[in-house]
Amino acid sequence: MAAHCSLRAKRLLLDPKFEGYKLSLEPLACYRLELDAAVAEVKLRDDQYTLDHMRAFGMYNYLHLDSWYQDNVYYVDQFGRIMNLSVTLDTALQKPREVFRLPTDLTAYDNRLCASMHFSSSTWVTLSDGTGRLYLIKSGKRGNSTSEKWEIVFNEELGSPFTIAHSVSFVKFDTHSVAVLLLRVEKDELDTKGSGFHITLEWVTIAEISKEGDHRYEILKRRVLQGKSVPHYAAIEPSGDGLMIVSYKPFKFMEGEDNKSAENDDAEATKEKKVADPLYYWQQTEDDVTITVHIPEDITKDDIKVRFSPDNICVIVKDQPPLMEGKLYSSVDHESCTWIIRENKSLEICLIKKNEGPRWPELIVGDTRGEFIMDSSQCSEISESLMHLTSEVMNPNPEKENPPCNAQELEECDAFLEDSASLCRFDGDTLKVTHVINLGSNQYLFSVVVDPKEMPCFCLRHDVDALLWQPHSDQPENMWEHIATFNALGYVQASKQDKKFMACAPDYSYAALCECLRRVFIYRQPTPLATVLYNRKEGRQVGQVAKQLVTTLEANDPILGFQATSERLFVLTTKTLFLIKVNSGN
Repeated sequence: MAAHCSLRAKRLLLDPKFEGYKLSLEPLACYRLELDAAVAEVKLRDDQYTLDHMRAFGMYNYLHLDSWYQDNVYYVDQFGRIMNLSVTLDTALQKPREVFRLPTDLTAYDNRLCASMHFSSSTWVTLSDGTGRLYLIKSGKRGNSTSEKWEIVFNEELGSPFTIAHSVSFVKFDTHSVAVLLLRVEKDELDTKGSGFHITLEWVTIAEISKEGDHRYEILKRRVLQGKSVPHYAAIEPSGDGLMIVSYKPFKFMEGEDNKSAENDDAEATKEKKVADPLYYWQQTEDDVTITVHIPEDITKDDIKVRFSPDNICVIVKDQPPLMEGKLYSSVDHESCTWIIRENKSLEICLIKKNEGPRWPELIVGDTRGEFIMDSSQCSEISESLMHLTSEVMNPNPEKENPPCNAQELEECDAFLEDSASLCRFDGDTLKVTHVINLGSNQYLFSVVVDPKEMPCFCLRHDVDALLWQPHSDQPENMWEHIATFNALGYVQASKQDKKFMACAPDYSYAALCECLRRVFIYRQPTPLATVLYNRKEGRQVGQVAKQLVTTLEANDPILGFQATSERLFVLTTKTLFLIKVNSGN
């Protein structure tokens, strides 16, 4: 059964006294590189009309950052060439250089998607040409023309076109493997009420096979997950043992024919469990708790053993395994507790609360087999206590002591389309969900690779801030760690209605977003001041200031790619690659 978890923010990383971003007019050095050939942009076809198509392919980031090497970016041009720009000195920029050419003639395919790639390790790359063919590339050390040589070690047609969502390279049992996640939006003939499409994530594992001295790579496993919305985030764990997905609608593994009967059995068992009557019923007052358990007719007083202790209860009927056993929600006066068999063949147990007053939300900690029954007086009492939150008219008297909840207080930028997303962790062996987090109103913003050996981080909105979370698949007690906060970014980004991409520096020094055309916004996090500055209103000295910087690109083409490193922002348009120097290196 999946464990329901929650994300725990670190209070030390939150700044409740953040005063906002000061608009800075300082000029940013912006370098412009004209491309030899246009980026291989693939526009949506007429049959790709849904919001999911737009999210998966229409908003695709055509610029790929190689996190294993500093300031190293790649893109695919219209001739199928993989072009690389590696920056060491801004003032001595080289033209992007070709590192590989796709063997496929992309112009010959009408229904292809954009070419995509992912850097699985410092020497391995997964590559798709957008026609449904997957390439596994041994690249050598990248970013250096002498050591970088892309060599195909595996390529295979894997069905309908896809884009690569994520990939990892790992060694298990002395065998090198690469696991890759393929994203598709496919026609769903059975979906008559929805969009008519479903989303699939195919998890493919390719492993090195040695036969009679011949080393080659073959597909070891192919597993498919299906859902009804494009995932915001999907990543394979570094060990290849699991998968994490953030999505609005849940994903589930599509079982093979062999497992369908087992799946049906599970479904039947679950159905039976849901229909089964509660094992016991319980009621409570401020002073006591009454439990009623139905027992077989032939049971006598001698067949029943009830043991009370200050914090536990145990009920055994006729030497069977305990009917009820466990830790009570709160302490009881065990010497005053009693039990009796009623005429209707039910066992009635009375527990006397040690602390009068507080209501118990559950009887036995973690036991869901019972049902709480509330009497009419308790219902009336709760209804009365909530009365001030409801009204026949909109906010009739906001000045009174208990003002009603008023949705008018929310600003337009606080609302977003999706009700609630969830974060799920799937086990690679059982193909079942092991952990679930309901993200509620914590809107997904973007993902970033801070450490290429770890899973990508994801950034969520928490109130007005944006919190960065690092998944640790090998730490069950600390599986999602809060590692950084971008002050007020959650609120700021919500007001940018034309935003297309968001990113942040791997050292958390700034966050950035770009619009569809020209404008780029940079939010530098608070840094100590070199001069003395005072807050005019409060008359106190200000120790550090956060800055907002805005730059407008000299380009009329739409922005197709956007990546951030600790020092620079890379912005790709159809025919130009811009470099914006945000931070000076140490």
